[in-house]
Order: sequence, then C-alpha cells, then structure tokens
Amino acid sequence: MPNFSMYEIIDKKKRGKKLSKEEIDWVVQGLMKKKIADYQMTAFLMAIFLKGMTTEETAYLTDAMLYSGKVLTFEGQNVVDKHSTGGIGDKASFILAPIAAACGVKVPMIAGRGLGFTGGTVDKIESVKGFKTNLSLEEFQKRLNKKGIVLIGQTKEIAPADGLIYALRDVTATIDSIPLITASIMSKKLAEGANGIVMDIKSGSGAFMGSISDARKLAKSIIGTAKRFDKKSVALITNMDQPLGNAVGNSLEMIESVEVLKGNGPKDITEISLALAARMIHIGGVEKTYSAALKKAKESVANGSALKKFKEMIKDQGGDTSFITNYDKLPIAKERTEVLAPKSGWIKSFKNDQIGLLCTEIGGGRKVKTDKIDFGVGFYFNKKLGDKVSKGDSIFTIYHNKNQKKEVQYIQERFLKEVVKISAQKVQKPKTIHEVIQAKDVK
Repeated sequence: MPNFSMYEIIDKKKRGKKLSKEEIDWVVQGLMKKKIADYQMTAFLMAIFLKGMTTEETAYLTDAMLYSGKVLTFEGQNVVDKHSTGGIGDKASFILAPIAAACGVKVPMIAGRGLGFTGGTVDKIESVKGFKTNLSLEEFQKRLNKKGIVLIGQTKEIAPADGLIYALRDVTATIDSIPLITASIMSKKLAEGANGIVMDIKSGSGAFMGSISDARKLAKSIIGTAKRFDKKSVALITNMDQPLGNAVGNSLEMIESVEVLKGNGPKDITEISLALAARMIHIGGVEKTYSAALKKAKESVANGSALKKFKEMIKDQGGDTSFITNYDKLPIAKERTEVLAPKSGWIKSFKNDQIGLLCTEIGGGRKVKTDKIDFGVGFYFNKKLGDKVSKGDSIFTIYHNKNQKKEVQYIQERFLKEVVKISAQKVQKPKTIHEVIQAKDVK
C-alpha cells in the first residue's frame, strides 16, 4: 500500500477535494494499527463533517470500515436486517423481527445499548430474566441459520474501525454527518451478512435528524451506498415528535411489544412495525409485491405465528418465556404517579428528547456508560399528540420506586413547564410514516 501523508489527506479534504479509495483505506488501516494519532483522526473527521463526501467516497469509507474486522456470509438472499436511527419508545425491533422471521426472512440483529435520551435494544431485552445477548459470532451464525432470528449485543469483531471512529465522533461534535452516519451503519450491517437493509429514519424533536429534509438526505445516502454494494434497501422516514407507542422504559416496552404481537398494541407502533416487516418480507424475496408482503405480515400476527417466533427466540437465547403470559414476571416498579393536565384542550407538542432525558432521572436510561439501568421504571402515556384532554386528566403515568419522590416531583414540574404544550384549538394527529424512499428514487 502507498505511504500517504495524513497531513496532506486532511488538507485535501478540508479544501473539499475528493479522496481516492487508497487514501481512505490507508487512513482506516493506520487508525487500526495505531499509526495515526487521535488528534489527526479528529481533524480528518471534522473536515468530512464540514466538506462532506461524495457517494463514491462514502462507499470507500464503508468498505474500509467493513473489512476492518470479520465479515459474515449467509446462503440465499432472504437475510434482511432493519436499522433505526433511534428514538423514544422505539421497540419496533422486537415486533417486526419475529413477524418477518415467521414469514420466511432470516433476521440478524446486532444491537446496542442506550446512552443519552434514546433507549437501547439490548437494555430492553435484558429486562427478560436469563436472556443472553453475549453470544459468539459462531453461535450467531448457527442460530440464524437454524432459527431464522437472533439478537446479540455489539461485538468488537464486527467493523471495529467503526467503534474507534464513533468514540471520537461522540466527543468532537461530528456525530450528525451524513457520510459518517452512512458508513457507520452500512459497515456494520454489511459485516453481519445482511443481503437487504430496511432503514427506519426518525425525524422530529426526538431524533438526530430533526427535519424531514435531513432525514431524506440520509436515506438517499444509505440507499446509494447499498446499491454500490449490490444490496437491496428501502428507507422509511418516520415521526419522532412523540414517543412511539405508549410505553417508555425497558420492561414496559417489552410488555407493549408482546401486546402488539398479540394484536392489542397502540396504533402507531403497530402500523410502523407491520410496514417495516412487510418491507423486509418484500426485499427478502418472500413476496413479489409490498401489498402481498403487508398482508402476509398481518396474517402472522392474526394467526399467532409471529408471537410463537418471538417466544422461540427468547427461549433459544436462555430467556424466561413466562412473562409473555404473565407480565408480573418482568421487573416493574411498584409506585405509580400520574402527571395531570393543568388545563383543558388538545395536546399540541412534546419536546420528545426531553421525555427520554426525564426517564433517565429515575434510572430508565444512562447518563454515563457505567450507570446501571433500572428495568422496572418508566412512563406510560395515556394521551398523545392531537388527543383531547380535560383539566385533571392523566397525560402519563410514572412508574417509579418509593425512594424517588424528589425525582418524580422534578419530572412532573419539568414536563408541565417545558415539555408539553396544550392548545385551546383542535390539533390534527400526526402521521406515523412521512415518506418511503426506495432504490429507484436514488440515482
């Protein structure tokens, strides 16, 4: 490999010039071998943040990060994964994965933990007693081939360069860069052996991509990169101006996931889970049209096969399945406090990211990586955007512990003062899905 100069590469990118595949490979390999200092890599990432990357450069970066670790492969084209950019109450993975698997799609899930205002998939599933997320990659492959569905935590063997780069992005204000987000997501999804990828890109006050236009740019970047790797992909731009579903908090969200699989879930989380699962079924080649795939997804819920597949996954990975019929088997905080509407009207808006942060105040999330999660605490929303409320109605219920009176009082005051707005005029209920962007929409 040619011996480049990091100084010259940084200078080239800061001037907005295009980098070659060899230059990008050299940078990533140099980072992995610890031949490039963190301060140089930080400058490089900031140059990308400010000047961007072409679709071709983004593909080069994805490729370099992808092959920095192990790359899994599976036979057939029906291995499809879903990725969400994260949000409050987003438990869709636990619903769509068993639906898709019940319909003949193999679903590999390598998930992360929560930090900040968004919840983590691994944290939520670990509220189930005994469930193991620390499987080896060999076990991951074996279980996926045999069962069609598996969920593990992030591993250093998959795209390790992404872990090093993300750690630097996290502390240098370069998280919200579309090329860097694209390379981060795609390197991991391609490394885990997915032949198709369905993206759930959140937009709104509880999302990293606040505007629909920014979400659209990210969707097109990911789909364009997937096309370069000859992978099928589709992206949904979805609403994150309010919690998805009614439950926020680890055990509460697991209960709501099971309720959706039983056909009893809230409308918004049910709609988005079915839509995402149907896209997986479609691009996985099980059905030739999206409408046929959606019908099949709905049937899997109605006939109980999706719930059965969920139970199989829990049991196969050591989890106690009894919570599916008895929710008391999950850790649930005993105390309840209602947050009441201070006046009559219609729920106009939430500062959704603040809802996630307030949940961390009672232990439902982490302020720092070393914090221990309390699986039993959380919120249950009785009113959502566009709902009519009378003064004294419960907007949401806080699930908490006896020793958290100060935290609960803080949540109540902060929520009513800063987080929720109630309008005297009727408010229209928001869409759950804003747009669908497919490969044909991206040049």
